[in-house]
Amino acid sequence: MSELKRNIGTFGAASVGIANIIGAGIFVLSGVATGIAGPAVILSFLIAGVIAMLTALSAAELSSFITDTGASYAYTKRAFGRFWSFLVGWFKYFDYMVGGAAVSVGFAAYFTSMFGLEGALPMLLAAIGLPIILGLLNILGVKEATRTTSVMVLIKIFAISLLLMFGGFYLTQHFDVDHYTPFFATGFGGMLSGAAVIFFVFIGFNTVTMMSEETKNPQKTIPKALMLAFAVTFVLYMCVAVILVGILDWHDEAKDAHPLGNIASVISDNQMFFDFISFSALIAAGSVVLSSLLGGTRASFAMGRDRLLPHQFEKISKRFGTPYVSIIVGCLIIVIFAGLFYNNIDIIASIVNFGSLFTYLFVNLALIKLRRSEPKTQRLFKVPIYPVVPILGAASCIGLMYFLSDSAKIVSLVYAVVGLALYFFVFRKTKSTTKDNNQNNI
Repeated sequence: MSELKRNIGTFGAASVGIANIIGAGIFVLSGVATGIAGPAVILSFLIAGVIAMLTALSAAELSSFITDTGASYAYTKRAFGRFWSFLVGWFKYFDYMVGGAAVSVGFAAYFTSMFGLEGALPMLLAAIGLPIILGLLNILGVKEATRTTSVMVLIKIFAISLLLMFGGFYLTQHFDVDHYTPFFATGFGGMLSGAAVIFFVFIGFNTVTMMSEETKNPQKTIPKALMLAFAVTFVLYMCVAVILVGILDWHDEAKDAHPLGNIASVISDNQMFFDFISFSALIAAGSVVLSSLLGGTRASFAMGRDRLLPHQFEKISKRFGTPYVSIIVGCLIIVIFAGLFYNNIDIIASIVNFGSLFTYLFVNLALIKLRRSEPKTQRLFKVPIYPVVPILGAASCIGLMYFLSDSAKIVSLVYAVVGLALYFFVFRKTKSTTKDNNQNNI
């Protein structure tokens, strides 16, 4: 059987995670979440970040001894078997592709605005052109893709750091306590609903664990890369939340898609500074679509190998060593959804969040199960304060799902029903092409 090439190091893997976390979400959804939660969006960021961090710790331990491509799918398969792993993989694949489509539309909006392009055609071409170009890059090789991602990461971090530096200085000179009062302007429920929406900006960390079969020494590299990616993004996001509330009027941000651009226009009248922040939003969107393809296509590759998707998904290019069928299909899904959704990133984000929270629920449950069923398995990284961390992680995932929009719950339910129908009538009796990893890793 063909094998994926192991050529990604700690920085490359962390770059993929940071790229997928620091994406269009922080450039767009931070304003939407602020409109929902008011000044308490600062706590919304904190709550969403802590919940994601709990799952990140569980994923770090699991990735230290389960190195199969598929991450949450692979963990669930080992802990709970074929049925639940199918549901987890089914939702995760959908999350990556639909999330990539939403971000492609965001990219198109920024792109057409920056270059003064009007009409539906330029918007459509930009939205579908981005995933096509990045899909080709992905087929050429994951090493080349992660090199491109690393450059994108540096640009985004520099842009946000620059914005935070000037924004922080501006805030010290123009601090207005009225911006922060009343702090719970929309109530406690509003704060939690804001957390449910803003959770979108943290979910990319799982991409790091999706590529374990392409990572050098994954038992050590994946946990390090995961924690590095999360530490960097968590600090940046909390600073963004404090400055966003301190500079902008939260009442005006409910439907605004350019919150960081608005900050730039307030703190400086330099057009080049505003353009640079807008350009960084394009880079952010591009890196998220690239990382979505990296993560999503590896999920479908793993499911194809286990015959939970058509076996063609496991085909690997002999020349480039990449799962080209999975990449092509993933690009098509992104292109289709990008053509169907315009300016509805808040709704799409909630749909993606539901699926992500569902899969992260099983990451935490898998850790608990495997600690009990495989106590002697060597783990190079162990979750601290066990079992508090995975129990809180699982409970908080369920709680946050409750505060998502009804539309997200309905769409997710319909998607689950479709998946269940496919499983029971098409894939249930098929056999995996890989051996049971339970025995291989004990």
